[in-house]
Amino acid sequence: MEVKKLPAARLLLAESPKGYFEANNGLFMRLFRYIDSHQIPMTAPVEARVQPGVMVFYVDAKSAQRQDLTATDQVKLSTVPERWVAAIGIRGSYSQENFNEALGKLRTWLTQHPEYQATGEPYGVYWNSPFVPFFLKQSEVHIPVNQKAVPPAEKK
Repeated sequence: MEVKKLPAARLLLAESPKGYFEANNGLFMRLFRYIDSHQIPMTAPVEARVQPGVMVFYVDAKSAQRQDLTATDQVKLSTVPERWVAAIGIRGSYSQENFNEALGKLRTWLTQHPEYQATGEPYGVYWNSPFVPFFLKQSEVHIPVNQKAVPPAEKK
């Protein structure tokens, strides 16, 4: 587990009222069709917000500067500033069970580190393609955080 700073980024988002882990939510294909039709390289990782389901592709640095990229009915564009997250790594399949298990461990870790305060909802970060065997897949769970100011009397 670690706390890390993520850089500012331009994102592509596809949303579904169904949960991320529900079958046939079509999120990946919406994003893939967008990047394919706009000649944007596929990047890793891919983010997943669980409920409601949202899949996020990061736009590479060169494409992020393009002015011709616009939202559609299927894909939204967003920009996020630099931000901090508490993160835990996972090995294994991209499943709700693995996500929930890691999330529980990360939440426990945060309760043991009161210098950090959760500021948003947890989400998954997936590094490998669907063609990678499940036992080799790597992912993470992130929770956005801020560092709390610790009064001098509490510092060790």
